[in-house]
Amino acid sequence: MPDLPDPLPDPPPPRRARRPSPERTARTRQAILAAALDVFLAQGFAATRMADVAARAGLGKGTLYLHFADKAALFEGVLQAAIGAPLAGLAAAAPAPGEPVRETLRRGLGPVLREMEASRRAAVIRLVLAEAGRLPEVAAMYRRIVIVPGLAAIRALARLAAVRGELRGEALLRHPQLLVAPVLLAVLWNGFFAEGEPMDPEAVFAAQLDLLFLPQPGVPELGVPDPGTLL
Repeated sequence: MPDLPDPLPDPPPPRRARRPSPERTARTRQAILAAALDVFLAQGFAATRMADVAARAGLGKGTLYLHFADKAALFEGVLQAAIGAPLAGLAAAAPAPGEPVRETLRRGLGPVLREMEASRRAAVIRLVLAEAGRLPEVAAMYRRIVIVPGLAAIRALARLAAVRGELRGEALLRHPQLLVAPVLLAVLWNGFFAEGEPMDPEAVFAAQLDLLFLPQPGVPELGVPDPGTLL
């Protein structure tokens, strides 16, 4: 009986595609968000296309959609990175031992406010204000990511300050929006009306703290002038 030929060797197993490392994935996501911020600020939410962002980032559209399902998800990512994440520290803030609540607020928000224009956070807020009136989804997104957690954090700290007897009155308890109202004014002023007279968001925030909180012993108030100097 003739010998049978040797069986053919088994084919090699298919090579698995290597997944990108977490570091590379994070870098790609950051590049997409940076490009999206550029395009959204230049064109507005309504006029921006996913293809515009992909081109700006130097990526294919397929890569963009691997990270963000649609334009709304992309804009949500921009909001979270620009404003939501920096404010997350306030939501988790707790006064250090012996620290007044006003100092907790100054410590938590001071660095964020100091870089409002340089970080383009102010520009993002101006974009939201410009788009929210005709695009309810933009307003709803900003409310969910920024306003709701921000007000919850302010209310919690205001209640603590009230228990400690640190507030001048009940205004902050009734209207927590008062804490950041001067900051929004500064953002609008600097974007549309400054003409060489910009407002410092950190300084107006400090002035508002002086108006809402009782003075700390031994610490001069920065925002409320001595009445004698006004005569």
